[in-house]
Amino acid sequence: MTMTLDRDRLWEVSSRTIVYSAIGAALYGILLVAQVPIPGTTVSVRPAFALVPFFGYAFGPIVGFFPGLVGNAIGDQISGWGALTSWNWSIANGIVGLIAGLAPLYLSRWTNGSLRDRAIGGAVAGVIATVIGFLFTFTDLIIQAGNTFGGTLSFYVAVIVADIIASVILVPILVYAWEPVKAQLGR
Repeated sequence: MTMTLDRDRLWEVSSRTIVYSAIGAALYGILLVAQVPIPGTTVSVRPAFALVPFFGYAFGPIVGFFPGLVGNAIGDQISGWGALTSWNWSIANGIVGLIAGLAPLYLSRWTNGSLRDRAIGGAVAGVIATVIGFLFTFTDLIIQAGNTFGGTLSFYVAVIVADIIASVILVPILVYAWEPVKAQLGR
């Protein structure tokens, strides 16, 4: 079974898209409370972050965007930051899911192979999407916070390293868990 997306249906919104998006946003938002601080930084590894590239990779760019955007806002609200305080970080999370959702178009080597290949493809998609998607946070780090470029770059690198750790470890696990379910559902 391949993960190739039909280009004509890539941006289609269906009841399935809405349900998977809502499930992804709820899971991501609620599970964001679990974080592992990286000593010596203000950054944490967020295991729940792996849900963003996974939902995009498994269900497409729309489903990937929604959990990143809305789930991050939910997580910010639950943690006390406020849902709209870090709006650009929520958009960046959404972009990560969207880019991971495009993975079957640009990573066909891994997305059309064995289960092992698809799991590796999910990790690769998560890494690429994280590096690109979080570039959007420069709007916050430079413009709003008034940081220097060097300070902004070092914080950006710390954030993407933490999220890449979560993606590389957990997205393949999620792919391995999802594939048998997907086969049973006939997807």
